[in-house]
Amino acid sequence: MIQTLDLTISAFYVGAIFIIGLWAGIRHRRKNLYKNEAANDYFLAGKSLRWPMIGLALFATNISCVHLVSLAQSGFDTGLLNGNFEWMASFTLIILALFFVPFYMKSRVTTLPDFLEKRYDRASRDWLAFVSVLSAIIIHIAFSLLAGGIVLETLFGFNLYTSVMVIAIITAIYTIIGGLKAVVITESIQTIVLISGAVIMSIASYHKMGGWEPMVQVLKRHNELSMLSMMRPQGDPAGMPWYAVFLGYPILGIWYWCADQTIVQRVLGAKDENNARIGALFCGFIKILPVFIFVMPGLFAYTLAQSGKLDVSALTTMQAGKAVVNSKGIYTLMIIQLIPKGLIGVLVAALLSGLMSQISGALNSISTLVSYDIYKRRQPNAKDDALVKVGKIAAGLSLILSLALLPLLNHYESIFNGLNDIIAHIAPPITCVFLLGIFWKGASVHSAKFTLWIGSAIGVCVFFASKLYPDSVIGHITFMMMAFYLFCGCVFIQVLFSYLYPDESGIAIAELTWSSPFEPLKSPGWKGIGNYKFLSVLLLVVMAVLFWIFR
Repeated sequence: MIQTLDLTISAFYVGAIFIIGLWAGIRHRRKNLYKNEAANDYFLAGKSLRWPMIGLALFATNISCVHLVSLAQSGFDTGLLNGNFEWMASFTLIILALFFVPFYMKSRVTTLPDFLEKRYDRASRDWLAFVSVLSAIIIHIAFSLLAGGIVLETLFGFNLYTSVMVIAIITAIYTIIGGLKAVVITESIQTIVLISGAVIMSIASYHKMGGWEPMVQVLKRHNELSMLSMMRPQGDPAGMPWYAVFLGYPILGIWYWCADQTIVQRVLGAKDENNARIGALFCGFIKILPVFIFVMPGLFAYTLAQSGKLDVSALTTMQAGKAVVNSKGIYTLMIIQLIPKGLIGVLVAALLSGLMSQISGALNSISTLVSYDIYKRRQPNAKDDALVKVGKIAAGLSLILSLALLPLLNHYESIFNGLNDIIAHIAPPITCVFLLGIFWKGASVHSAKFTLWIGSAIGVCVFFASKLYPDSVIGHITFMMMAFYLFCGCVFIQVLFSYLYPDESGIAIAELTWSSPFEPLKSPGWKGIGNYKFLSVLLLVVMAVLFWIFR
């Protein structure tokens, strides 16, 4: 249990974020009422966001309690391996900045399903809207609530479901009332707090271990230096060899960073194309940090436990006559044993930052999707006030459904792997129709529908087959490689149906696809070091060097 001082700091932080969120959202909406753009102002912040806010908000929406808790858990279990999910994201953010951002900006879409209707048809839009809402509820809200609840229960002794309900309701109030402007401003603050808390944990674990070299010596003694490697060979016990990372992650990453409404909505609210591009690249540079401040503390915790400097007996159980550490609670244990009183409150505030930013971002995207892609489609003359009202109701109902899913999702041993396992079966058909849609004029309307329907059905069947029959061939395929195989199948389906059912309606495809991969790079961008081309190359070089060092 933590002390009253730390509890007070945590409560003060939650209250401050609540007040700031309400103030920012209400002030922004009042300021823009005369423009008669209530819906645009609520859902896309009146397209006023600049690059620093976009980059911080992208990072905050991505990083949640799941990442702080589960990346530390993965560091304890497998070393730096799962850091691949963080560093590979930088490459997909470059793809977002170079190829997707200018396309979305020139298409003037409000939601990504809206883009699919312009490129393909309404059926594709409806399907993506449904999948996007469902994935936001499960992936962005429910998993975050679960991770946050586990931490709050351990630290404060609160009931898991009661604690997350309180935090979720507080977050929902300022998100539903304030809209995207409130979300982005609070996310920017939460990102700073989250990173500060993670840095404190990194310094504390590093200091307790006595530095980098003592950690390496402990790994040598236990013949586990491979835990420092991010590129593992075939047959590695962790089950994620290097080729699975490079083949599988792009399928997950392009959907998550380039085609998921919850993430891309921050880009859609940009003031202009350059702010959107630089904001995405700025997030790419920030994504370098998680390996050092989220994953590395877990690795230090492992070596501290091996050297007797961290007591993990509270997490240890006997299985088949062998002591096994339940690493789900390792981050909480580190907070209690490594962090001084007073600073624990800051760490808890960082955890709450991740939880609240993830919930707020997802709720705002759900309200946008339901209002524009479901309600307005059936009520094309609906006024802005009605759209905003429907969006608020949808956000509230989504939060209730997310809370109901918590007991089911709690069955995963690793929350982070559970999260990515689900994404691996959702992402392939969506990644396929977006990539072929913007780069291949031959991708037809019917092919997109069939790819989304058949690809999603196959993904669901494969997912349940792997869980029901874990010893089967399907059950032994890692989720990263499964994502790649499913993507290849979806590409085959879309190409096949594009030739079987080519478009004959005379749609102006030229405006909805790039004529070549170089076309989106024609924009000169800002001058100097703020140029998107220069920053893209710089980020590529930095990531290549980092992967070489930790290969």
